[in-house]
Amino acid sequence: MEWTEEAEAAIRKVPFFVRAKVRARVEAEAAAAGHHQVTLQEVEDSRRRFVSGMSREVKGYQVDGCFAAGGCPNRIGDGSRLLARIEAVLQEADLLSFLKSTVDGPLKFHHEFRVSLAECPNSCSQVQIKDIGILAASTPRITDIPCSGCGACVEACPDDAIRLDDSPSPRIDSSLCMRCGRCIAACPTGTLAQGETGYRIQLGGKLGRHPRLARELPGIYSEDQIIEIVRTCLALYKEKSRGGRRFADVLDDATFEGLARRFAPAT
Repeated sequence: MEWTEEAEAAIRKVPFFVRAKVRARVEAEAAAAGHHQVTLQEVEDSRRRFVSGMSREVKGYQVDGCFAAGGCPNRIGDGSRLLARIEAVLQEADLLSFLKSTVDGPLKFHHEFRVSLAECPNSCSQVQIKDIGILAASTPRITDIPCSGCGACVEACPDDAIRLDDSPSPRIDSSLCMRCGRCIAACPTGTLAQGETGYRIQLGGKLGRHPRLARELPGIYSEDQIIEIVRTCLALYKEKSRGGRRFADVLDDATFEGLARRFAPAT
């Protein structure tokens, strides 16, 4: 559908990560009204309907994954099954009823519990600012196959986590490695192979007046472990949150450290 310059200027003020969704909503509402062009008036009308009807659309949670998962060259794995399992857990928790019982006044989208899953460390789905953020991970493992010294792994790593130096095999700095798996794919000899795979998890991110980046639990977790962590976090949230307080506001240092100890990887 054609957009006027004024309408395009207005839609560009919408945050990029929801802009496509907002654009589709405006076009759908304009088409339903019999219009063949989106003007500033259609954008403003959609905005007013959105604000006035927000409480009817709140469902208690938001869950999302990568925007273009199928065509992304950086994907480590397919997280669609895990995403579906997480949504089932969120539905089971009945967060809408919980919010209605603890929030005074109409519910808004910022009251919802937010979970996001990224299929690579680029985190286009912004896991660092969600209540729970999950990232696919693939750790490189050094095999017994001799290294040719070609440097392909060094070139493939965007985080400068690999050095060749004079060593007979690559040196991987685990403090810099983002577990993206690019070096594994680039290695022509098999010196680097896939090691531990699964998911990293970050807790307690948010935007707003007092933004906060999520903190990462140490380790790489399986799908089943991720589900267990999500269930535990939801229980903590429902126990401690009142008046619409975000998970970040109830996840104090002691609670976070307790989760880290509870879900610490086996040594």
